[in-house]
Amino acid sequence: METKMPTRKLGNSSLEVSAIGLGCMGMSYAYGKTPDKKEMISLLHAAVERGVTFFDTAEMYGPFTNEELLGEALAPYRDRVVIASKFGIKIQDGKQVQDSSREHIRKSIEGSLKRLNTDFIDLYYQHRVDPTVPIEDVAGSVEDLITEGKVKHFGLSEAGVKTIRRAHAILPVTAVQSEYSLWWRRPEEELLPTLEELGIGFVPFSPLGKGFLTGSFNKDSRFGSSDFRSIVPRFTAEALEANQVLVDLVKKAAAQKNATPAQIALAWLLAQKPWIVPIPGTTKLYRLEENIGAAKVTLTNRELSDINASLDQIKIVGDRYPEELEKRTGL
Repeated sequence: METKMPTRKLGNSSLEVSAIGLGCMGMSYAYGKTPDKKEMISLLHAAVERGVTFFDTAEMYGPFTNEELLGEALAPYRDRVVIASKFGIKIQDGKQVQDSSREHIRKSIEGSLKRLNTDFIDLYYQHRVDPTVPIEDVAGSVEDLITEGKVKHFGLSEAGVKTIRRAHAILPVTAVQSEYSLWWRRPEEELLPTLEELGIGFVPFSPLGKGFLTGSFNKDSRFGSSDFRSIVPRFTAEALEANQVLVDLVKKAAAQKNATPAQIALAWLLAQKPWIVPIPGTTKLYRLEENIGAAKVTLTNRELSDINASLDQIKIVGDRYPEELEKRTGL
């Protein structure tokens, strides 16, 4: 049985997607043991059947295996799903390095199209800003791909507002992807006002704080070396303990709404702007259904102002990235 989910348009573009998308990175990469591929294919099918039309991947997730997974799983539904992927990072000497040269973008699109089993990518993001390649050149390269029908829409991930303005002046940017959640609100300072002014959609990743806002972790939680959270300052025992006050706030709001903490965190994001589409990731069906259920949770203005007033009293402990990774953002 198929169900409908409310849809949203990303900014002023024609790109319409389910109000809640699905971040697919964790299905192949970054959060410990890699899940079983067959199980992930059935989870992707379940997402489509429940009304999700927006799927987020990248060349670097795996690397490469996440796009292959989506290519196989979404082939039967290709005409009714929106696939977002990313270019601009490559592996060199075992490390991720930025490369948004024209040659590398060309190589990336051909590889991604093949792995995704498709003739075009709906939304193609620059994964991280490459300080060695002017963003105007990057926009020009993507414009060529749009002309050729290989890409439908241009996006930027973790870019700063100056870069966004420069890119948008060359080729309309449909969406910007960055972290945004109840425990990472920096986009409210400059990014959201700029996107509103330019008519660009916003796609928050880690909308549940890499799982923290679901209430699943405490000071005794430990993360294995293959789990990205093991190197994130916000996931040290001290930070987890200090930040529980935020989880308590979300749990309290959830109890009042007969919802779950995850649903409150996502409903809060949806309430910020009509052109915001969060992409929570999961590898579990019950979490997928819980996240989708957030589209039915409406927070009143009073409830929002109560949550925001409480948020303003909370000082979040710990950085969201190790210093080396933070340097790559907001350029």
